[in-house]
Amino acid sequence: MAEALGVVSSVIAVVDLSTKVFSLCLQYSREVKNAKDDIERLGKEVGAFQDTTKKLQALVEGPRGQDLSASQQLLSTIEDGRSRLERLGQQLQTPTRRKVMSKFGARALKWPFKRKDVDDIIQNFARCRENISLALNIDQTVILQKIDDRTTLHQLPLAHGASFDSKAEEHNSTCLPGTRHDLLRDIDRWIDNHNSKIIFWLNGKAGTGKSTISRTVAWSRSRQGDLGASFFFKRGEVDQGNLAKFVPTVARRLAWSTPVVAPFIKSAVDADPAIADKSVREQFEKLVQEPLSKATATVTSSRLSVVIVVDALDECEKDADIKLLLQLFSNLRFAGPLCVRVLVTSRPELPVRLGFSSIGNAHQELVLHEIPPPIIKHDISIFLHHEFANIRNSFNGDAVEELKLPADWPGEANLETLTEAAVPLFIFAATLCRFINDRYLGSPDELLRNVLSVAGAGQGSRLDMAYSPVLKQQVANRSGNERLDIIESFRLVVGTIVTLANPLSMRALALLLDVHINKVTTRLMRLLHLSFRDYLVCLENKELVEFLVDEGHTHEGLAKHCLRIMSGSLRRNICGLSFPGVEHDWDACLLTLVGHEDWVGSVAFSHDSKRIASGSNERAIRIWNAETGECERWLGGHTSYVSSVVFSHNSKKLASAGGETIRIWNLEAGGREQELRGPGRFCSTVVFSHDSKKVASASEKTIRIWNAETGDCEQEINGENIYDGFVKTLAFSHDSKKIASSGGMKIRIWNAETGDYEQELQGHHGITNSAVFSHDSKWIASASDDKTVRIWNLETGECEQELKGHGTYVSSIVFSHDSKKVASGSYDKTIRIWNVETGKCERVLEGHSHWVKTVAFSHDSKKVASGSHDETIRIWDAEAGRCKPVVEGHGNWVTSVVFSPDSRKLATGSYDDTIRIWDTETGECEEIIQLDDHADVQFFEADGRGIITDRGVFSLKGDSQSHATPPPSSEEQHLGCTDGTWITVEGQNLLWLPPECRNGKSLGVEDFHGRSGAVDIHERKEYIKLRLALGRGFIMQLDIIKPTLSGV
Repeated sequence: MAEALGVVSSVIAVVDLSTKVFSLCLQYSREVKNAKDDIERLGKEVGAFQDTTKKLQALVEGPRGQDLSASQQLLSTIEDGRSRLERLGQQLQTPTRRKVMSKFGARALKWPFKRKDVDDIIQNFARCRENISLALNIDQTVILQKIDDRTTLHQLPLAHGASFDSKAEEHNSTCLPGTRHDLLRDIDRWIDNHNSKIIFWLNGKAGTGKSTISRTVAWSRSRQGDLGASFFFKRGEVDQGNLAKFVPTVARRLAWSTPVVAPFIKSAVDADPAIADKSVREQFEKLVQEPLSKATATVTSSRLSVVIVVDALDECEKDADIKLLLQLFSNLRFAGPLCVRVLVTSRPELPVRLGFSSIGNAHQELVLHEIPPPIIKHDISIFLHHEFANIRNSFNGDAVEELKLPADWPGEANLETLTEAAVPLFIFAATLCRFINDRYLGSPDELLRNVLSVAGAGQGSRLDMAYSPVLKQQVANRSGNERLDIIESFRLVVGTIVTLANPLSMRALALLLDVHINKVTTRLMRLLHLSFRDYLVCLENKELVEFLVDEGHTHEGLAKHCLRIMSGSLRRNICGLSFPGVEHDWDACLLTLVGHEDWVGSVAFSHDSKRIASGSNERAIRIWNAETGECERWLGGHTSYVSSVVFSHNSKKLASAGGETIRIWNLEAGGREQELRGPGRFCSTVVFSHDSKKVASASEKTIRIWNAETGDCEQEINGENIYDGFVKTLAFSHDSKKIASSGGMKIRIWNAETGDYEQELQGHHGITNSAVFSHDSKWIASASDDKTVRIWNLETGECEQELKGHGTYVSSIVFSHDSKKVASGSYDKTIRIWNVETGKCERVLEGHSHWVKTVAFSHDSKKVASGSHDETIRIWDAEAGRCKPVVEGHGNWVTSVVFSPDSRKLATGSYDDTIRIWDTETGECEEIIQLDDHADVQFFEADGRGIITDRGVFSLKGDSQSHATPPPSSEEQHLGCTDGTWITVEGQNLLWLPPECRNGKSLGVEDFHGRSGAVDIHERKEYIKLRLALGRGFIMQLDIIKPTLSGV
């Protein structure tokens, strides 16, 4: 401590001296001209030294200053700098020189140093600065080592509340001075005797004071510095009723209390970070036994004791764990100065007795209830005198003068009576003191008389004398019916508490018993002491105890309550899963949709998972039933191939882009609702807002925002002078308020309401390949050919993080669903996982042999999937960085990967013209969707039954394989009109006819090559035949014309 104060005072002195010397140098620089260069050089060095010492002052006065100040090297270096500053100050401030120069009318100051002297001074101060930096580096390295040790040890889970000095034990007492004197002395002698047994078993019946003795020994040995650890078992507590956290808790306490053991425990955790998940035996050997054994060789003293206190071992829930723990402790005998002593307290229950019999004579035993009665009586008498004095003083502090208790209350005779009644149960004495001190039940003197009346009757056991006054007070002065109601309520609630194997919270208890409570708490309801249970369920007390609990009757009632709850709450598919059952066997290919005549360019699922839309090069869209695979509707009218289809988020509308137009279809009415036509440019992409009210489209360098209801173009965003390339991608934010567009090397943010240009995210030096919103709409991530990923703040437009590490183009970027991480895929064959807040690369996932084209996070953010040009998909553990299954099966580049909402399936798209569905755990291919062209999967539907792709939507079905209408052959195709309402092809509805085109009218048709023909629609004509070219659309225009067959 003296060293620490010395460093602080020396640093302050150095800062003051350096300020003074620096001021003198400034004065010399103003008044002395012939040594200006030397003065400036010396002033700069003194200023640099001053800056160093000010930084040092901030460190030693900070939270880690105590650790820094402990360095002797730092203190000596600072002292050296201070002495040099003092000498320099004295030399610069010589009064005689100033006076002499003044007499002769010369300048008042003369520079006292030669150039060589200045060089030496500067060199010495520079060396001081270097030494200070070196000392700080050493100190800070030590501090970092300590922090690393603590961080490593904190990986071990801790059972909170299990230690003797925890908050949970705060109000539990220790032995009063003068009590348990002989017993505590015997325990101390056992600990200090080098040849004593390893384990001391202190056993006794309920209420004999075992836990109080455990706390006292733990407290005493902690003060002496040899308490290694303590663990207090409590049945029903999550962490204290079993061995799940026992060994890690003991290991952490050992590391904190016994420094010679800490490095070996840390090494064990470093060697196996998952040690806390191993078996209890392996945990104990690696975290306790081996570190203690290795520490023995480093102990320099003649003897080092390590005391471990284990209280209430009988409350450990598993009998096998009790036996195992005693066997493990019996092995803690080492040759050398280190001696381990384990104090175990418990009831003499059968599992504990069997456990001790299995370890032979490795323990010594003391039975509390066999201690001579005079000794117990002496201790209980001291306890009662102490507690009644506190009760008297507390009551008199609040009572008016005439109600105060006399100074000798309760009197020696009464104390003697109570002492005799209590022996040998300390719990009797403790319970009656709590009862008499309860102001809500009456005055202390009145309650004392109630207790003495029971004790004087001489009936019943000591437990009856302890608990009977408390229970009788609950029904005192009550009428017959009220009395019965209170007793029945007691048996219902308290009877349930004493009968349950594990405690419940108040709320859970009320729901189980179907009783109303005004207070809601999650705190477990438990008995203060197990002796109360023994008293309530003992059939021998049947004649004396009104509140007796019949365990059999209580169990019967609990069973009925459980059946009541299950009958009212249990139902089929209780979790509301969309697919509550999973088939044991299913075909790999669940559904194949056939019907298009040309490439399928876009696929999308409706958000209610009931429909799939697909657009193709035949200039038409097909709507499929996602469950059966049937083609429900054929939508024609586009004049160019359909490049994009997308459902509104309410699944009621469909938007399609083809050529220069966007069409919005009303799926409920079955027809086109709006046609959105731009200025004659090709529409490359279309997207619905998340509220389904708007549609955004991109055509070359122009973005348009349309009203999905009216078809009006609400905003036209002309990027002709903004973009250095075509608009490549569009994305609505999740709140539908903003649109992000990427084109060239920039990302731009637009207001979806006003169309105003809000931000330009500029910083990439290559083409932007992808831009995505985070799920909380706070960030945008972008991936570029410049090898970087950038994280942008959507509020400020600032680039918060530039993530560097990839060796070449970054092709794909995706946010985790909690928006805390991003994953990026690159042509350098790797995937990197980045922390959004810090910008650090947390994982590099390597394994692909070719470019990584696409990445995706699972919905729980625990897995990452990647697709590559090596034709494989890899599924990675996002935390550990390990590759789980290597998924193989595609015959060409994999360009898209998407997880299902439950993260159990993965959908992938490839240039082999298939979409495949995989099991993420096994890597098995569950379904293959064969297409006529490449498709990219965008996302799964919310219920996991379908996938949305850029070619439309596909339904996934596990119990059968359905086929849509087969494609027309190159031979004859049969058109018909069976009821005058629809034109059909091979029996499938093709075109709905308005009334003016039915019966006796003619329908003109034209194919995509301009070849015309006509179909005669006649009232009696049920079958006609028309030959059209394969792969071309059928209906281009609908006119009422004269019959003609030319051009067919």
